[in-house]
Amino acid sequence: MSETAEYYRDRVVTALVMFSIIWAVLGMLAGVYVAAELVWPQLDFGQPWLSYGRLRTLHTNGIVFGFGVSALMATAFYSVQRTSHVPLFAPRLAWVVCYAWQLVVLVGGISLLMGVNASKEYAELEWPFDIAITLAWVGFAVVFFGTIATRRIKPIYVSNWFYGGLIIVIAMLHIVNSLAIPVTLTKSYSLFPGAQDAIVQWWYGHNAVGFLLTGGFLGMMYYFLPKQAERPIWSYRLSIVAFWAFTYSYIWAGPHHLHYNAIPEWVQSLGMVMSLILLAPSWATMINGIMTVSTASEKLKTDPALKFIVLALAFYGLATFEGPMMAIRSVNVISHFTEWTIGHVHSGALGWNALITFGTFYFMVPRLAGRPLHSVKLANIHFWLALAGVMLYILAMWGAGVSQGLLWLSLDELGELRFSFTDIMASTAPYYLLRLVGGTIFLAGAVLMAFNLYMTMAGQATVRVSPPSVAAGEAAA
Repeated sequence: MSETAEYYRDRVVTALVMFSIIWAVLGMLAGVYVAAELVWPQLDFGQPWLSYGRLRTLHTNGIVFGFGVSALMATAFYSVQRTSHVPLFAPRLAWVVCYAWQLVVLVGGISLLMGVNASKEYAELEWPFDIAITLAWVGFAVVFFGTIATRRIKPIYVSNWFYGGLIIVIAMLHIVNSLAIPVTLTKSYSLFPGAQDAIVQWWYGHNAVGFLLTGGFLGMMYYFLPKQAERPIWSYRLSIVAFWAFTYSYIWAGPHHLHYNAIPEWVQSLGMVMSLILLAPSWATMINGIMTVSTASEKLKTDPALKFIVLALAFYGLATFEGPMMAIRSVNVISHFTEWTIGHVHSGALGWNALITFGTFYFMVPRLAGRPLHSVKLANIHFWLALAGVMLYILAMWGAGVSQGLLWLSLDELGELRFSFTDIMASTAPYYLLRLVGGTIFLAGAVLMAFNLYMTMAGQATVRVSPPSVAAGEAAA
């Protein structure tokens, strides 16, 4: 039966969830493989497309843009309908966005394996893909903001503020950072020279983390945590204050990636100060989430979805404390260019982004399928695998990073470096093996989730749900 204006357009949500799960497994598999290459370099078999440099880039793009953005689109389309009491605006365009995005990630990933790379962190795809990303993102914006514009209730719920901020700021960052002069179909050069290019890149790079991997997923948290806990958000006012403080603070923090580099010292100091200020809105959000679920302890014992999202909040608090601390120059001189940074990134990516997405999918998929989760037991096993995997991973990288930083700063009585680069890298081999074990355990949990959710959806059409009546919507307003 075809969808009509009387029903939420959730089939596109189901498709995006499925794509997100596929990219999660493939992206994490690539990550485990490159972790294995750091232990056994011969695993590239002398093939350029299996080299660490190409596979590592494929891993980050598959996870961030395949798994992450597909999940954000799915949850944004799901929640904006329900917080607006109207079906999705321009549903055909939503389908175009869904498939266009998957095509960009797939073909872009192939181009990265071929060695076509713009050499910018989180922006490695060359200029034809940048144009395609822009067009797909505009379509995403039209569908999302069009739904809000046609809403039946006056308030705009806070999750939509975060999703909207994600769409607007990422568009700005992507367009500016991607400005380039094409030379061929597969090669271009940045419009910005030298140090200016570095500043623009990390204005983009850090805020891609900020507004995509933090802001967007906070939108997910603000809708799905209260739904899972069956409690209203603890403080709606605090959530709005935190949104604006987050938005105005985060945009300035990028230069902390460029300490001790050839950029003005005041720019480096500004990045450090604004990073420290970010502690306030970040922890305000974490506290808001924890207080929301604090009275739902009985549900927390039995609901695996809620377990994932609460654990994700804990890792969010950890990552948003660690990041500002690493922005302090005296800490950064030890942490920069070491595995500590990798540990920090993955405490956020695995502990925050992945876990909150897993919890949200465990909540959404049974409702989209109209049947209970295939196996609560498997979901609980996944929870413990995920926790063990992420803890082993970040502990290994913290140990490796602190060791590297201190050894690189160690001088002998003549003021010369006490240890060679190769000596230090050789000493990190046990940490790399532990990281591989942690990553493999985390991947195993993701595969378990994929099976569980597939069995939940197997043979089921997406449930058709009607929006509340206009009268109910007006009453809610």
